[in-house]
Amino acid sequence: MIDQIRALEDLKCLAGARQAETAVAFDLSQRQEQADAGVPVAGQGAGTAAQIALARRESPAKGSRLLGLAKALTGMPHTFTAFRGGLLNEWRATLIVKETICLTPGDRAGVDEELAADTGALDGAGDKAIIAAVRAAAYRRDPASVAKRAARAVSERCVSLRPAPDTMTYLTALLPVAQGVAAYAALTKEAGTARAAGDDRSRGQVMADTLVERLTGTPGGISGVQIQLVMTDRSLLHADAEPARLPGYGTIPAAWAREIALTGAGDKDLALWVRRLYTAPGSGELVAMDSTARLFPAGLKRFLQVRDNTCRTPYCDAPIRHHDHITSWHHGGPTSADNGQGLCEACNHTKETPGWTAVTTPGPRHTVATTTPTGHTYNSTAPPLPGSPMRQGHAHGKQSGHSQERRLALARATP
Repeated sequence: MIDQIRALEDLKCLAGARQAETAVAFDLSQRQEQADAGVPVAGQGAGTAAQIALARRESPAKGSRLLGLAKALTGMPHTFTAFRGGLLNEWRATLIVKETICLTPGDRAGVDEELAADTGALDGAGDKAIIAAVRAAAYRRDPASVAKRAARAVSERCVSLRPAPDTMTYLTALLPVAQGVAAYAALTKEAGTARAAGDDRSRGQVMADTLVERLTGTPGGISGVQIQLVMTDRSLLHADAEPARLPGYGTIPAAWAREIALTGAGDKDLALWVRRLYTAPGSGELVAMDSTARLFPAGLKRFLQVRDNTCRTPYCDAPIRHHDHITSWHHGGPTSADNGQGLCEACNHTKETPGWTAVTTPGPRHTVATTTPTGHTYNSTAPPLPGSPMRQGHAHGKQSGHSQERRLALARATP
């Protein structure tokens, strides 16, 4: 069985290498087709990574990274041979490319040649050892480019938010090393001072609370709830266990949602505003809205964000940035909930490239069929709201009256 596991791992590497070769060939063919169609050089290749992502059931962002990895590996024959032979898996081949991406193709090939003798040794090396070896080789080849890359990284500083289990979140800051160390040291010092003064919170709790207070200027960090909360009327009013959904976060327990909706999380200083939306009976889908305006009005934008939750492109879970007409406005598409969808910025730009089409299709929930330039079609269905038929199953049995079909969405409203 161990031999089978190793053989299957080698097979995965071989398949990954073949995928990379095919991705590069597909990129070249798409560029040639676009060139023959008169597309300017700067626009050639648009949409290729998105098609690869759909074929691999990945997000468009990852599809772009996978195509970049494949193209870089073709210029590193020794690394690619090790990948194809199972000495390096796809992740470790990615690490090698990542550490050499700032180099010219010639210098990248030089690093590949330099490490060729150690390719077998890298088979037993961990991620950190591989990164250290490649980084050192890259610096020897072109120290100026490596230094320039480090300087450019400062401009990429940012803050992100990701869901964590049990109604928690990860608030992450990508900072220059000096700023990051200074911020952590300040929080550590505050925690030590508080603990020495008899604070019964743990060191980590003090650091987290101090971070929120210093960022918001408010003890506890919250003066008003600015969230959209989607839950059934039964969960809100009858202590039902059907979980709620918090757009931008995900599923949350019904009890926690009720506490936020009805008591403001128990904070007397917490301001809370409520807007109620109802769904069409039997479908579990929010009621439709439409507009005669070219741009989606604020209420309809909020509606699309509640219904779609994240970007509607299959496998993409990026935040919604654009509110898109499925059938474009200049082709007669109305500004309506049925003809609208939430997309991230990258997916909306990809959809507008030649050869991409999208139409709505009948279904129990809002469904969009997107067809790529190669003729492949992918369906995207709006996620089920709490209490929709496919979520309920047989948990609640049959209920009579309008309350069985009604769905309740709570959203922040302007006071």
